[in-house]
Amino acid sequence: MKDELIAGMATVAGSSLGSITVATVPVVVTTTTYAGGIAGWLGFTTVATTVMAAPITVPVGGIVAAGALLTYGGYKHIKSQECQS
Repeated sequence: MKDELIAGMATVAGSSLGSITVATVPVVVTTTTYAGGIAGWLGFTTVATTVMAAPITVPVGGIVAAGALLTYGGYKHIKSQECQS
């Protein structure tokens, strides 16, 4: 029961802390839009290509939860090694 409680607490902590942006990656976005003026009124279109910055976000809670679970796993491993010797 204790292991399930710790895993549940790590999951709750992981979902409530938000996220941080660690980098931005340039992304090319191509959109089709109506042409200007009479050509647009007649239904002609034009293609617009823009470069945008897409953020790469990492959930803070996920980092905290993964660290907590890895630490707890290490603790359990050390305890099991102590019991065997």
